Amino acid sequence: MKHPLLGALVALSLAAPLMAQGPVALSKPAAAKATAPSNYKAPRTPDGQPSLEGFWNSATYTPFERPANMKDKAFFTPEEAEAFVKTRQQAFESQAPDDIHYDNAIWQSERTNRGLQSLRTSLVVDPPDGHVPPQTDEAVKRNAAAQAARRAMGGPYDKVQNRPLAERCIVWPHEGPPMQPVGYFSNLQFVQGPGYVVVIQEMIHNARVIPLDDRPHPGPAVQQYYGDSTGHWDGDTLVVETTNFTDKTAFRGSSAALKVTERIRRTDADTILYQATMEDPHTWERPWTIEYQMTKTDDPIFEYACHEGNYGMRNIMSAVRKQEAEEAAARSGSK
Repeated sequence: MKHPLLGALVALSLAAPLMAQGPVALSKPAAAKATAPSNYKAPRTPDGQPSLEGFWNSATYTPFERPANMKDKAFFTPEEAEAFVKTRQQAFESQAPDDIHYDNAIWQSERTNRGLQSLRTSLVVDPPDGHVPPQTDEAVKRNAAAQAARRAMGGPYDKVQNRPLAERCIVWPHEGPPMQPVGYFSNLQFVQGPGYVVVIQEMIHNARVIPLDDRPHPGPAVQQYYGDSTGHWDGDTLVVETTNFTDKTAFRGSSAALKVTERIRRTDADTILYQATMEDPHTWERPWTIEYQMTKTDDPIFEYACHEGNYGMRNIMSAVRKQEAEEAAARSGSK
């Protein structure tokens, strides 16, 4: 069900597509910032909310989980960080020419400085080892059964229903909650009005309307791709609780019982600290938390025209049927 504010707010994100300009720039790794509350006082919106409004970017090479060679190190040294960024950039450049989906050299050569937003070795900050907690026995069995069910439906191109939601541009995993940096165009916009905060993401055109009255979530029979979000202000921190997920968008194997608690706080004029804690007793042995920073940008977000997987579904499936027929004919002729 659409909120009446949604149509008007989504319109703010529509514009002509942005053509990339120049190669990906390597930014010097930023110094690690303290996550303890600072004395910074965020500006206020006309109705008195702490203002998150504006355009922000979350691009980073920081790994989701800590690399094995970092072991117990929660932070890179500046020298390690610089070497890590160079390695990631070289890996991207070496694979880009061979990517037949589209030319990464064009689509991922945006102007955004992509380095490490802090010296952290992972987005996962809790547990302290920088890794997602082990799954419960229940989750291992559930996810194994789900994989077996998918295999029973045939190959990925056997039927339309087997194609993933992301290809059809219905929902991408990074959109969340929890929100995560994505490979390119990691841009978003916060829009605020009386009683609401809206998060508009460039990838892939999602606008999440968050009411600020801590209203109760709907019953468990209501399940949504992005869950049901409700929030409130805790001082200058926006606290958002999201439940009522569907297992069709299972986050790292989560169940429909997933609860995500986000804490979003502006720490200075150009930085937002984002934290998200995931809880699902049916999936992980304990709750866990990610953290990263968003940097203010003067560049607006643009419409991401992602729908080739929907419009092209007939061609995708007919091309595979043709390929299968040719392979069958070749096998028949070789007998």
